[in-house]
Amino acid sequence: MADRKNRVLLAEDDASLAYVISDNLSDAGYDVVICKDGQAAIDRFDKNKFDICLLDIMMPHQDGFTVAKKIRQQTDLIPILFISAKSLEDDRIKGFQTGAEDYIIKPFSMQELLLRMEVFLRRSKKIESKAQSTYKIGESIFYPGALRLETPAGSFTVTQKEAELLVFLCQNPNIVLKRDEILLNVWGKDDYFLGRSMDVFMTKMRKFLKPDPAVNLETIHGIGFRFNAEVKEI
Repeated sequence: MADRKNRVLLAEDDASLAYVISDNLSDAGYDVVICKDGQAAIDRFDKNKFDICLLDIMMPHQDGFTVAKKIRQQTDLIPILFISAKSLEDDRIKGFQTGAEDYIIKPFSMQELLLRMEVFLRRSKKIESKAQSTYKIGESIFYPGALRLETPAGSFTVTQKEAELLVFLCQNPNIVLKRDEILLNVWGKDDYFLGRSMDVFMTKMRKFLKPDPAVNLETIHGIGFRFNAEVKEI
């Protein structure tokens, strides 16, 4: 049996652009579902399985930010990429805050879009393949597949991106990790806006792990971070 095609939810109200993107993605082996407004995208996502979502921001009925929030209420596993003409810093930061993996500004090259999609699809499949992995971090237990971290102070639910970040830290304990190294491995690229998002995630990781005296997520100013902990995969 042939491998199932990766299914793309494409929410774009510009019919001409939607056709161009869909045509190129189809040629690259993707199965594409086009939605012309935000509410239609939400409705289709509720009823169908998708592997990745491409969302415009300025759409009728519901904007892309709202669509992304609705998707994230259901799952943290599916990559979301914004494709938008809105290039202001606040818009890009808001996009990442809604849970998107990337923010691509129009106009863009199809080759770049395809490469970025491949990066995030590979990463999401890798996370799924490691769903049964469990890490003992000091006195805490981390279940990436269940998005759960159990610490001496109690159990916490983490997002998919938080889980990816913590897996990377678990795989690289007690060494200095440069900021760009973390960004490239967890987010797929080294970007100023993603860097600000990473700092927010690091702060949340510290909050989760603070009750465990055997763990210290250290900031190495001007360089990056060091995850000081005894980590075992169990």
